[in-house]
Formats: sequence, structure tokens, C-alpha cells
Amino acid sequence: MILSDKRILEEIDKGTIIIEPFKPECLGTNSYDVHLGKYLATYKDRVLDAKSHNKIEHFEIPKEGFVLQPGTLYLGVTVEYTETHGHVPFLEGKSSTGRLGIDIHATAGKGDVGFCNTWTLEISCVQPVKIYAGMPIGQLIYFVVEGNIENMYNTKDNAKYNNKTTKPVESMMWKNNF
Repeated sequence: MILSDKRILEEIDKGTIIIEPFKPECLGTNSYDVHLGKYLATYKDRVLDAKSHNKIEHFEIPKEGFVLQPGTLYLGVTVEYTETHGHVPFLEGKSSTGRLGIDIHATAGKGDVGFCNTWTLEISCVQPVKIYAGMPIGQLIYFVVEGNIENMYNTKDNAKYNNKTTKPVESMMWKNNF
């Protein structure tokens, strides 16, 4: 079950959902619009290795915008810092973003209960497209969880993306044992 706008507001009042900054005009019928932060990153190496720590280079989106190029994976970040303490958050693209040929996540659209951070975006495009810091980039929807939570994400010892950040974060796959 997806939370409605009224229910999202109730959960914000209870403190089980936190969105900073929160703007009422960004609340949809059953979602909340999030915006592209001012930082992007790309990997330093063209060939990535799942067992290695692949380094990234951060850069700031210029005021006049930045043109994304097909064939490159960009890591972006949301302006919004969120906390979700009783629901499963999902990040999806907006239809307006998709109609520009922009994908905002490769596979990582679901957050965990207890996720407390900005969202790193895995951005790709099908043709060159100019983007801007602060533009609407996606929407968060919240699902009800059945049952009690034993291990909240923000209290797990092995949680890889717990450090609060305003910049995109590279893959931490290399921290897994395989």
C-alpha cells in the first residue's frame, strides 16, 4: 500500500518521515518531488571492477547547466535529505524527466527502513540533454511495512551508505565478500 499525500503529512508530523527541506508544493497525491543537487560525479576509470574501490571525481553543475552525454554514468544527489523510520521509500523518476530521456537510477530505487541521507542517483541518458541544479529529478513514494523491523538500516553495522553527505557516493560493492 502506497501512502497518500495526507498520510505522508501525518507521518511527517509523527516524525517517522523526515524531508529537509520540505516544501508543501512538492507534495503530490501520493509522492514527494525531489530535486537535483549541485554536485555530480563520474568514475575516474572507464572500466569498473566490482571487487575494487572505483574512485569518482566530483564536480559542480554550472549555473548555466551541464550537458549529460550518452554512454556515461553520472552520479547525482538529491537536494533533499530524508529519513524513513516506518516505511519503505522508493525513488522513481518523474515522467517529465523520463520524457527527456533521463534515467535517475539503474537498479537502486528502493531504500531501506531506517535510511537517513540524501539519495545518490545513477543518472544516464539516451541523447545529450542539459540539466540544472535544483531541477525536479524524481519522486519519493512510501510503502507500508508488514511486521516489526528487527534491523533498521541506520543501526546496521554493515550499512555501507550511512555517512551523511551532500555529494554523490560511489559504489561500495567492493566491501562485500564474494
